[in-house]
Amino acid sequence: MPNTVDFNTDYPIIKKSDEYYQKALNLIPAVTQTLAKGPGQNIKGVAPKYLVKGKGSHVWDADGNEYLDYLMAIGPLSLGYAYDKVDEAIKKQLEDGITFSLMHPLEVEVAELINQVVPNAESVRYSKSGADVTSAAVRVARGFTGRNKVLCCGYHGWHDWYISVTDRNKGIPQILQDLTFTFNYNDIQSVKDSIDEDTAAVILEPFVFEEPKNNFLKELRDVCTANGTLLIFDEMWTGFRIAVGGAQEYFGIKADLACFSKAVANGMPLAILTGRKDVMSLLEKDVFFFTTFGGEALSLAAAKATITELKEKNVPSYLAKQGKKLKEGYNQIAEELGMNYTKCFGFDCRTIMTFDASVGNPLEIKSLVQQEMIKRGILWGGFHNMSFSHTDDDLDYTLKVYREVLPILKKAVEENNVNGYLRGQPVEPVFRKTSNFNVKPKRK
Repeated sequence: MPNTVDFNTDYPIIKKSDEYYQKALNLIPAVTQTLAKGPGQNIKGVAPKYLVKGKGSHVWDADGNEYLDYLMAIGPLSLGYAYDKVDEAIKKQLEDGITFSLMHPLEVEVAELINQVVPNAESVRYSKSGADVTSAAVRVARGFTGRNKVLCCGYHGWHDWYISVTDRNKGIPQILQDLTFTFNYNDIQSVKDSIDEDTAAVILEPFVFEEPKNNFLKELRDVCTANGTLLIFDEMWTGFRIAVGGAQEYFGIKADLACFSKAVANGMPLAILTGRKDVMSLLEKDVFFFTTFGGEALSLAAAKATITELKEKNVPSYLAKQGKKLKEGYNQIAEELGMNYTKCFGFDCRTIMTFDASVGNPLEIKSLVQQEMIKRGILWGGFHNMSFSHTDDDLDYTLKVYREVLPILKKAVEENNVNGYLRGQPVEPVFRKTSNFNVKPKRK
């Protein structure tokens, strides 16, 4: 029988997952479309590789095993899997069509909604992926300022301008690599040391897990304004999650341009570029950013239903409330066990567990916890990506699992034998780091 969300007696059987995986090895480079979903982020031999169904906060893998999910499709599911009101909107639109020969009214209706809830969203343009709109924002910023250089902090997608600063930059001409540079979060001096008269844009995730300190975001806003540089917020994680209006609403700081995707359409592919009308007006003629599927109606119908639900149900408040329970519960259990080498931190809507390298390999430690969470029916990658479908019962069960799993980790650490407890290969490093962080441009 497949495993369920329970204290199962054994680890899940993942035979069908492995069969698909073997076929993918010969067909799909890296076997995945998104590294964060790939087998490298899960302990091999235990974790499922393919999911086939989701409802609410639960998912089922290709072998029929059921899990309580804290990955939530790596971010897009702000409401949950197969959320009725969103699915009804998609089905209703599907009856009339998906993509049309002319524009669709939903393009206007959703733009009006975004204009109402997102600060400074004076103008709105759609696309399909986060990388699309961050790249469009950089292009618009260069067009508006007449400058070339970009300073970035965080992860901004696969396009040349950003990936040039990572160690996966093969295929990108050196001339492009010489135009993008990085700075450190919460280090305003690293920005001041790098920004110059040819800096078109500063782009960053308003936060990943770490909170801004010493008024960092306001300082950043002031530095950009003084230098004539556009400030771009990459709100893939913060948008519609920390607040309906994203980080601009939450922190009370306006960016010149802001980019959204993930949570806005509860899993449907939609990305949004918003910002000042005078900047965005370049998209009328001077800056080219058009795509056939930008006005695809199923995703827009999903976005309209999602944003409406986020507003009416005050979903960001719920995410914070539920996420806080998990964060505080995890930390209380770790403290009671004397495990000062692990901690859950971050904004309540999205938290991460950390493991101190002084007691062992953090990737092996994470793998052991993941392995034991999966056995007990929880799909876990070291994060709590909260959704509106995570119930009190889900949280109560999760904390009970932590009370059983963390003592296993403690025993393995005390024996200095974490690897010996693993039933498969440990997870690999997450691709979020760059190989040359805080690289300063060469001044003329």
